[in-house]
Amino acid sequence: MDLREQMRRVPDFDRFPSVDEMHADLDELAALYPDLVRLRRIGTSRLGEPLRVLTLGAGPRDAVIIGGPHPNEPIGSLTVSQLVRRLCEDDGLREELGYRWHLIPCVDPDGARLNEGWYADPGDRRHYARHFYRPAWSDQVEWTFPLTGDDYFFDRSLPETEALMRLMDEVRPAFVYSLHNGEYSGAFFYVNRRDPVLAARLAELPGWEGIPLHHGEPELPGSMMIAPAVYLTPGGTHQAKTFGFGGGSADYAARFGALHLITELPYWADQRVSDATPTATPYAEVLKAGLAAQRELIDVLRTAVAAVRRDLTVQSPFHRSTEDMLDTYRRFADGWEDLSDVDRPATVAERFGNRQTLHMRRLRLAGTFCRMLDAEAAAGNLTPAIREQRVLLRQVFDGWCDEADADSGGHPIALRGLVAVQLAAALVAAEHARS
Repeated sequence: MDLREQMRRVPDFDRFPSVDEMHADLDELAALYPDLVRLRRIGTSRLGEPLRVLTLGAGPRDAVIIGGPHPNEPIGSLTVSQLVRRLCEDDGLREELGYRWHLIPCVDPDGARLNEGWYADPGDRRHYARHFYRPAWSDQVEWTFPLTGDDYFFDRSLPETEALMRLMDEVRPAFVYSLHNGEYSGAFFYVNRRDPVLAARLAELPGWEGIPLHHGEPELPGSMMIAPAVYLTPGGTHQAKTFGFGGGSADYAARFGALHLITELPYWADQRVSDATPTATPYAEVLKAGLAAQRELIDVLRTAVAAVRRDLTVQSPFHRSTEDMLDTYRRFADGWEDLSDVDRPATVAERFGNRQTLHMRRLRLAGTFCRMLDAEAAAGNLTPAIREQRVLLRQVFDGWCDEADADSGGHPIALRGLVAVQLAAALVAAEHARS
């Protein structure tokens, strides 16, 4: 299998598809390849959207590919479309890999529709944040799989999660791939096996498209590294107990002994994310400053929430998400306290990544808060407190955007490169799981 050629064949894209366009693409693929693919409905979203899976191939093993596990992460919709086309067009590739493939371009269409405001202009960070939506943790498909153990029990699975569970129960996959992406980080991966050979193969893929690897702080404190930018998949009851949600798709895939892969790719690139050069700043000082700034962010927005709470009337997803993110980000900050190995110089990547985590959380929270107040205004609820906080929060949001722009200095990554890396990772991991 010529991976570089498979990546080279990915076309250019200038936008992410809307949910309606994703459905239309599935219909087009089913019409183009009626003898190879089967399109069927496996469930229904909370708001009544059909959840459809496209199945192709006749191999002895099954692979489940999950696009859009979080609705602000739509690279997977393009990757699913490209992977289907590649497998249908190339009989040799399909037979060499030897799978039945079950591909879902977007498993949270309700949440995706609330992000469509930025899908057509994915390179503008300010525009992205102003139209951003990510559900509360208990409303996220990826984190509401059932989980039991260590005095912890979670069974509040969403309809979308239950659809994925039924699919996996039916096909008992050997390979499960959840297609994720970040914002202003480097590329990194999660794998549910300590497999240095697979980790090394995955780690070389982003560089082929000029995308830097993530060598700064890991996404979660205490993450176990298998190879540079490749981590052992987090999950299980320890993480769930900390943040109050359920299992991930990796936890459910473990029931079948499946290889589980997550590919995390950024929208924007800055070479500092991969620069391991020591700086003159102690890492403990970087951590302390970052945690203080994150707690200040939470305090600013908690004050704003308190100012309007009694006036809120709209049960919008933005309200639920805002309250949840304030609580969760506080627990995330607490998780970075008392880490070992901090009495050393911070690297360029760690210092840069710490600041980008702050910018990400500021813009996500402030953007969602603004949308919450906009929903109140659209419903005609313009009390003095809501009017005042709409003005103040927009000023805070704009100021934080200006600070993020001044601190960052990177550039949007071409969508075709992101899709090419996700596609190649699917092929590498599927081949590895087969052998």
